[in-house]
Amino acid sequence: SLVIRGEKNEHAVLCSKDKTYDMKIADTSNMLLFVPVCKTPEELNADLASCNIIHSQIAGFSKNYWELRRCRPKLKKLRKLLMEDPYEGPDSHKDQTSTFSKYTTEDLLSLIQASEEEILHQLQVMDACKIEGCWRILDFDYEMKLLSHVTQLIDSESWPLSKVPLCACLQELGSLEPRKMIEHILLSYGRKYVDDGEVFFEMREDKICRAIAQMLLQNAVKFNLSEFEEVWQQSVPEGMTTRLDQLQGLALVDKSSRPETIFLLKVEDLPEDNQERFNSLFRTREKWTEVDITPYIQDLCAEKQTVGALLTKYARSSMLNGVKVYNSRRPLS
Repeated sequence: SLVIRGEKNEHAVLCSKDKTYDMKIADTSNMLLFVPVCKTPEELNADLASCNIIHSQIAGFSKNYWELRRCRPKLKKLRKLLMEDPYEGPDSHKDQTSTFSKYTTEDLLSLIQASEEEILHQLQVMDACKIEGCWRILDFDYEMKLLSHVTQLIDSESWPLSKVPLCACLQELGSLEPRKMIEHILLSYGRKYVDDGEVFFEMREDKICRAIAQMLLQNAVKFNLSEFEEVWQQSVPEGMTTRLDQLQGLALVDKSSRPETIFLLKVEDLPEDNQERFNSLFRTREKWTEVDITPYIQDLCAEKQTVGALLTKYARSSMLNGVKVYNSRRPLS
């Protein structure tokens, strides 16, 4: 089945079960006729001798049609809706008194311009969870609290990070937080597998290091890079190694300042429109290398489109100290 999605102030899109298409009216020089009970040549009897001329009534005509073009799902609104009322835990007074709407899958299908599979995939990417039938994103501080409980337990029990038992986690931490939330944080930061009939999780080092970096960076405008790297390594669970490439699309290093600094720049906070995204990035930094800008524009690539093609269209290249850099094609206000 196909469904047209969009609110009154949005340009309509057509969605199948797993894809989203832009809709544009196209004119045709050949008039299209609508004929009730119309048969195609394949449906007619192959015996020419038995063919009869049928007089049909034309029910309508059209000189244009809808042209469909595969497009990126418009998922920015999904995060915006769920961030109106992030989940702060079962004891949160704010959650009990909140006047914000909460959204079921059906609500999101009626509000978000994307196919069902694309919406469900994005909910998984965002680590959203269902609470009382509605999709919620965890408040970041609450998420870090849950993660801290898990990592401290792993440390105290001396479990290998590749084999964290679900059952033991639920037993030990169930008195502190709801069991469903403990399992959700393990699913968000680990890979689930079964060994000898018991459920285990292999913790995802890069994702845990990234979350702890975000926690450290969100309270500072800019952070001295060498100091940050030292504090960051001390803050992650024992046995994990921090690397700057874990922060792609989350934080940006300013190599031109002395000393070098790092600051938070999250790709999900940037505009969804291509031109607006590039304008925002060039306001943040005048000249970008391809390596630095790629994590911030990769999600804009349409089907079979490359980052290089996007840069050719929206940026101007030049050489700076032997390195190719990109800046805005137009003056920024």
